[in-house]
Amino acid sequence: MKARIAVVGLLASMVFSVNSFAADSGCVVHYVRTACQGQEAESFKKCDGKAECEKSKPADSAEACAAAALKSCDNSRLDITKYKVITARFNGQELVGGFDTTGNPDPAGMNFCAADRPDLNKCD
Repeated sequence: MKARIAVVGLLASMVFSVNSFAADSGCVVHYVRTACQGQEAESFKKCDGKAECEKSKPADSAEACAAAALKSCDNSRLDITKYKVITARFNGQELVGGFDTTGNPDPAGMNFCAADRPDLNKCD
């Protein structure tokens, strides 16, 4: 009986260790929001009131992580959030988004959001 309990405990700790390792790796998307004037509280609400935050996204490859980062550029709140800088890491490795922090094309840029997207820079 003691052996069974020890084996069950060992298996449970192994599962926990694997799950902890999986949670530490994978896709992490970093958000930096620029709010429309006077809309900071509402714009930053998605990052617990801060302009910047990171969120884990489900992805099983760097390509899937890049797609999740690009999707994160979407902005349905045109009069609340002016612009976003979205960067991503997959398994700790920075991914190239193709734009600089102002949204201008840059082959080595880490930002995924283009400045000329129709859903950004609309609140002025």
